[in-house]
Amino acid sequence: QVQLVESGGGLVQAGDSLRLSCAASGRTVSTLAMGWFRQAPGKEREFVATMSWSWSGDNTYYADSVKGRFTISRDNAKNTVYLQMNSLKPEDTAVYYCAGVPGPGVRSKERGYDYWGQGTQVTVSS
Repeated sequence: QVQLVESGGGLVQAGDSLRLSCAASGRTVSTLAMGWFRQAPGKEREFVATMSWSWSGDNTYYADSVKGRFTISRDNAKNTVYLQMNSLKPEDTAVYYCAGVPGPGVRSKERGYDYWGQGTQVTVSS
């Protein structure tokens, strides 16, 4: 049974940085494709970033809205995936979810993931 637990959310001001963590248990993150999604109040959950291994090295893919500001990474020793968020904007306010699925290949659709965390709230004030 794979479990994902997010942490690191909070209240910050516009322009600040925040790093979210997703600690995995039950399987090593190096064997999983991992993703971050977010859901703002009154909106559908949307893709943020994904990371996956491949035989030629790790692949990453980002939503246009966060490209250049957010970075997804992982620490295999800690079995944890991170989302470094810089230059935060009020429109980044949402509950952020970590997701995972066995196997290679980046994926930006919710249906591509088997495991989900409970979410962590990020609030960016203007």
